[in-house]
Amino acid sequence: MRTSIATVSISGSLVEKLHACAAAGFDGVEIFEPDLIASDHSPEEIRGLARRLGLTLDLYQPLRDIEGVDDETFAENLRRTAATFATAHRLGIGTVLVCSNVATATVDSDEHSADQLRRLGDVAARYDVRVAFEALAWGRFVDDYRRAWRIVELADHPAVGVCLDSFHVLSRGHDPAAIEDIPGEKIFYLQLADAPALSMDVLSWSRHHRLFPGEGDFDLATFVAHVLATGFDGPLSLEVFNDTFRQTDPDRTAVHALRSLIWLQDKVAALPGVRRAAGLTPVADAKPPVGFDFVELKAEDTSDVEILLEQLGFVAGGRHRTKPVSLWTAGDVRVVLNEHQARDRTPHVAAVGLQVPDGDATSRRAADLMAPVAYRRTHASEQALGGAIAPDGTEFFWVTAPPAGSPPPWVAEFENGLPPDSASPLTHVDHVNLAVPWQTSDEAVLFLTSVFGLAADAPTEVAGPRGLVRSQVMRTDDGSIRLPLNVAPQVLEASEMPQHVAFACADVVAFARQARSRGLRFLAVPDNYYDYVAGRFGVEESVVAELRELDLLYDRNRDGAFIHFYTRTVGSVFFEFVQRIGDYDGYGTDNAPVRLAAQRVRTTG
Repeated sequence: MRTSIATVSISGSLVEKLHACAAAGFDGVEIFEPDLIASDHSPEEIRGLARRLGLTLDLYQPLRDIEGVDDETFAENLRRTAATFATAHRLGIGTVLVCSNVATATVDSDEHSADQLRRLGDVAARYDVRVAFEALAWGRFVDDYRRAWRIVELADHPAVGVCLDSFHVLSRGHDPAAIEDIPGEKIFYLQLADAPALSMDVLSWSRHHRLFPGEGDFDLATFVAHVLATGFDGPLSLEVFNDTFRQTDPDRTAVHALRSLIWLQDKVAALPGVRRAAGLTPVADAKPPVGFDFVELKAEDTSDVEILLEQLGFVAGGRHRTKPVSLWTAGDVRVVLNEHQARDRTPHVAAVGLQVPDGDATSRRAADLMAPVAYRRTHASEQALGGAIAPDGTEFFWVTAPPAGSPPPWVAEFENGLPPDSASPLTHVDHVNLAVPWQTSDEAVLFLTSVFGLAADAPTEVAGPRGLVRSQVMRTDDGSIRLPLNVAPQVLEASEMPQHVAFACADVVAFARQARSRGLRFLAVPDNYYDYVAGRFGVEESVVAELRELDLLYDRNRDGAFIHFYTRTVGSVFFEFVQRIGDYDGYGTDNAPVRLAAQRVRTTG
């Protein structure tokens, strides 16, 4: 289907926005009136620029507080609308958005509003434009799309139809099924936005917290399916009011936005009963990852990490035959240390490897979704990995999962190493925690959702010494992949937030004793914490004493228990070792403030 986006959804001047939307691959745009007013280009110049860029101008908006008023006020409104229709005509735009009245409405009557829309249609027809009437969620009298449609029906004018906006429908909890009662030719425009589930007034929610499809909690696929069932054949258009998107790079945001529409079309096409003739853009099908393949740490000098890995019982698995890269293993766990092109960089998580059911399918899907390609130089005898770059710069690579018990083929590229220790108590990578900048956190959610099929858990907030850390876990249903995304407080850059890799242990207490015997320094935990654990959980004194001795942390819920510990931070990376007991599925979130405070003490002490 054709795609469009409102210029209010991205930053920059109107000219910059048009260039960004065209470069991303959008078919058209909605012109937001304030963008035109602030522009030093005439409507004719904007029309010509759009034509040269290959963009259609699909909608001019908004006309506010028009209907539901007394006759004297409406006479003035007709003068105002005529001027707006004239501007739309100069732009070459055939549809103007008219919002339901939120401020000046005094007559609560469908017949009265319909009569005024009919008269508005007469004026619009003289300028060769149409009126798309939209029920705002906070409209004074008209706040439901079903009532807006009744008014349009009563108006019975060929130049008057409805505009459907997913936010205004879904934020109020209205059932979108009745959309199918509207003839497709009377749906003059469709606007789409996602949003998180929030408890706040709908106006503030709408103005500041809309998201692109796939980043929030709305069921947009079903909403769009209802619209397509009417025979609607207009563009899928994004109207996203969001404080972040309106201050970040417009070129990047436009690509991000189009990716969300491609993902949405894929979700709609997968619904049963959706018309195949709807022209939805196909996306290659790829199953979610089945496990972690490797974690890569990068630095100019990785020797401090090597010492840490040795203390943790990892085995040096060899040096890459063509690159300054080494492999470290513990059972089936693989850590890659990369010193290639890393001048002045301290250790950090640079890449995450995933095992997927079909690597080629994942590569095709990533390409369809315009994921930036992660390039790695490879020789003819080396395995080429599929790869994409996440919004925070972390590289994700994938390989087709090898048979059980077999390493992936790329491991053979590492020479002169020791074989993995099959008796290692480490079983797998439990999760990889990434620090993401605030301005790319929503984009990161969409990237992981669309490319890899991960789902987003409900976000949590953790109190740290320098502010709240917002965390959202992206994961597969079975938990084989878990990627907590931590958004730093605004006083910190994302680079100041440590990242960490968590490894699962069969017996974390025994593993901690072994690591300590090899000289490992654990992250120190204050005594007050163990008094708290004893009081909260009623843990036996002997168990508390063992936890205290080894600097272990503890959590428990009705599903099971969680025991874990942390290493010191090297560069911006530390390791965590965890044991899940029973069906415990969390991350010891209540222990995070203790960890953040301990890391703060070590950093400043």
